[in-house]
Amino acid sequence: MFVFVLNCGSSSFKYQLLDMSNERRVAAGLVERIGIKDAVLVYEPANGEKVKETTDIANHEAAIKRVLNKLVDPQIGVIKSLSDIAAIGHRVVHGAEKFSGSVLITEAVIAALKENIPLAPLHNPPNITGIEAMQKALPGVPNVGVFDTSFHATMPPESYIYALPYEWYEKHHVRRYGFHGTSHRFVAERAAQILGIAGDRFNCITCHMGNGSSFTAVKNGKSFDTSMGMTPLEGIVMGTRSGDVDAGIPTYLAANFNMSFADIDNALNKKSGLQGISGVGSDMRDLHQAAAEGNARAKLAIDVLRHRALKYIGAYAMELGRVDAIVFTGGIGENDLVFRASVVERLTLLGVKLDAEANKARGAEVVISTADSPVKVLVVPTNEELVIARDTRDILAKR
Repeated sequence: MFVFVLNCGSSSFKYQLLDMSNERRVAAGLVERIGIKDAVLVYEPANGEKVKETTDIANHEAAIKRVLNKLVDPQIGVIKSLSDIAAIGHRVVHGAEKFSGSVLITEAVIAALKENIPLAPLHNPPNITGIEAMQKALPGVPNVGVFDTSFHATMPPESYIYALPYEWYEKHHVRRYGFHGTSHRFVAERAAQILGIAGDRFNCITCHMGNGSSFTAVKNGKSFDTSMGMTPLEGIVMGTRSGDVDAGIPTYLAANFNMSFADIDNALNKKSGLQGISGVGSDMRDLHQAAAEGNARAKLAIDVLRHRALKYIGAYAMELGRVDAIVFTGGIGENDLVFRASVVERLTLLGVKLDAEANKARGAEVVISTADSPVKVLVVPTNEELVIARDTRDILAKR
């Protein structure tokens, strides 16, 4: 059974084709600059050489057709026919309160996704575009939506209710939803397996750290609290997003410096975070290099990120009461050995000790705390595509 997984953005998408008989990835790639001159298509079969093409691609439908043609190409393809694709799994960012789990996509589901556009105006529209493009490209093949928010549907009200007029929640759906749910779910489940702890008894703090970052408190295998909120702007410092800030700042800037709310929103999402503090950029590799060369703002950005990470870990440890593990994932979590060590070395209150030798691993499953640490610290590379493919397979099995 082959499942095609699509993660669609406004002018790009990432994709994978997985053979669910053995959960093996047989092809992967991306298409960028859709609808823009010199679009880039990358196709990488598991047992072949990467193909990279630059050409004009008018829209998502045309881009998907090009990718599907690669999959069945006589020379570089990985399947004999498009009829081998049993289903398509889609990453969908915002399910709001309508979807607490993955669903078979119907016209009613698409209508609900469109209703949720105000909650995720940058994400849900391209997700819908990808769904509709796949429906045209492979008519009759079932599509499944897997939501970033659904893992966090188990949060109790004390975690998701904001201290705002309650009617804003009732009438306008203002609440914490959380994101990166498929990543938090995958690494929490995998960490429990690695440590040999039953999933429904496993307490951990998952730290998804990349250009977008979020932390989650997982209690008995379920999301109990998470750092991102109604939008992906809240929480820990990110590459270009501010994370937590005083809610009065936009009003102050608008009232005193003639800044529009649109300009402020753009700055909070695209000009803040590590980039905003450092002035260097959002890539931790660049920040480390600049800091080593004496750039005080680059060092400050790293220090602020560490400070916020420790703040969330400490808060979530208190919420959970018992912590079996802390799990790092994402581009920074999996690969930034120096930053990772600087966080773990400050977790002595939890009895954690860093295994410096184990921490040298990049992008691999590894326990980086010492054997006598009561709270284990792990690195688990995330695999959101596999979660989407598994849910797609399972939903099809129930039809």
